[in-house]
Formats: sequence, structure tokens, C-alpha cells
Amino acid sequence: MLLDPGMDLTLRPMKYPDFYEQYRAAIRNTWTVEEVDLASDLTDLASFTEQERHLINRLVAFFATGDTIVANNLVLNLYQHINSPEGRLYLSRQLFEEAVHVQFYLTLLDTYLPDHEDRVKAFAAVENIPSIKEKADFCFKWIDSAFQLDELKTKDDRRAFLLNLICFAGCIEGLFFYGAFAYVYWLRSRGLLDGLATGTNWVFRDESCHMNFAFSVVDIVREEEPDLFDAKMEADVRSMMEEAVECELQFAADLIGDGMPGMTYKDMKSYLENVADQRLKRLGMKEIYGSTNPFPFMALQDVQELTNFFERRPTAYQVAVEGKVDLDEDF
Repeated sequence: MLLDPGMDLTLRPMKYPDFYEQYRAAIRNTWTVEEVDLASDLTDLASFTEQERHLINRLVAFFATGDTIVANNLVLNLYQHINSPEGRLYLSRQLFEEAVHVQFYLTLLDTYLPDHEDRVKAFAAVENIPSIKEKADFCFKWIDSAFQLDELKTKDDRRAFLLNLICFAGCIEGLFFYGAFAYVYWLRSRGLLDGLATGTNWVFRDESCHMNFAFSVVDIVREEEPDLFDAKMEADVRSMMEEAVECELQFAADLIGDGMPGMTYKDMKSYLENVADQRLKRLGMKEIYGSTNPFPFMALQDVQELTNFFERRPTAYQVAVEGKVDLDEDF
């Protein structure tokens, strides 16, 4: 079974071919930080109000270490215990994507925060900014929850691993990052920080694929070991999600205070609760909040974007597109 201890090395016959297809799809979605042009963002930043500047500084401070934390958990906990060679292929690819995200955010900080001391403070945010520290502590707690598991020998071991997997997919990549994306796309809806939004489009796509892989792992384990998913497991996941929402709401209060035009604290609360419910629903668990998504600019992210191919590489396309185009064809 997928969580059996060991190191299966046999790709043929392939037991979990969907993992391999997800790996291949990720390869086709390759992008590089050098494709993101942040130059126009500097003009926008110069016109920002003090409140807007506070928001973006907090946001990039969160980005500074967010993906590094996710990558650490992948290496320390996930790769060891998902005993599928095709699954480990995908995790290897995910680790590369996390590295690209880290590079993107490093480039973002170097561009947005030219002062060396400001960059140092941003990278120290997990220790010095309470709203970011609380999110980091939440992450570290769940990394530690599975770190001592050398092998998943018992049902309790497997439940502990699943909680770690669900936390990083559903709460961190699927809630913390989606909260951050909302601020980026709110700015984009106002015609601001196009470079940041372009890079975020690619990060958004990668994170969605990471969640899809993790939830696919959960689906398979549910089929192979349904007794792991008892009432206590669901209660633990729901409690974890509630704690993550509270962490993200404190971050929202820090970023926007009582609110800004088109981005109120009340709306952000409703959005985060809606995202949390979506994650629980995907896991086959009862929703908690029943809230709606108040942000039309986030609803658009459920649809692949159409961009002008001749202005920039469209983020919804994949590399190695083959075939020919007849420019004389009637459309």
C-alpha cells in the first residue's frame, strides 16, 4: 500500500499511473523567474499610499520564507513516506518548483526592497512580526508532528502523517498562499503591480497542482485504508483548518486593518472561510462556515487566463506545444 514502509523502486508495472501523469504535466508547465518583468512595478510602488506600502511590505515578508518552509516539510516528511516511485518523481518535481518560487520571491524582495536592512527584516519576519510568526509557528508545529516518524508502522503513525500532508496542502499551500494571492489579484484588479501578478499566476498554477497531488494521495489512502478516516480524523482536520483560518485572519488584520477600497476585513474573512470549506469539501468532510467568495477577481482564477500571446508568454500555456497554425484560416 501507498504508506507501507520501504523504498519501492519499481516503475513497471506502474501502480499509481496518475502520479506519473501529474509529474509529466508539471514538466510541461516549466517556467523561469527570468520571464517575469518587475520593472513596471517600481512605478506603481512609488505612487503607493502608506497603507498600501505597509500591505505590500508585509506580503513580501511572508513570501520571503513561506515556500522554503513548504520545501523543508517535503524533504523531511513527505518524500520519505509516500512509497511510490512515480509519486516520488512528482515530489522531486515539486521540490524544484518550490525552489523556483523561492527564487522568484528573492528577486521580488531585491526589487521591491533595495535597502539591505529592509531585506534583512523581511527574512526575519518569522521571528519578529507577530502575524507572520504565528503562521510560521503553525507550520513548524505540523512539521514537527511527523518529523519523528521513521516508519509508518501503526495506524496512529499513518494518521499523523496524513494530518501533516493535509495541513501543508490544505492549510498552508491551500489557505495561507491563497490568502496572499487574493491581495496580489486585488492589486491587479486596480491595474497595479503587473509583474507581481504575472509571477503569481505561475505560482498559483503550481500550488494548485501541489494540492491536487496531495489530495490524490489522500484519496488513494482512503481507498486502501478506509479505517484511518474515522470521526476523530475528521475532527482533527476541521480543528486544524479553523486554527489556520484564525492565523490568516490575524495576518489580514495586520495587512489591511479595518479595510481598504475593495478589500475589507469582513470580505477577507468570508473569502478565507470559503476557501477553507472548499478544502474540507475536497477531502470529503463537512464544511464549517458556509461563507461565499466575495472577490470576483479570485473567482476568475478558477478559469485559465487568456492573454495576448504577442505581448508576453501566456501563463496558461504549457511548453512544447506542437502543430502548426494556418494564418489564412477563417475564424
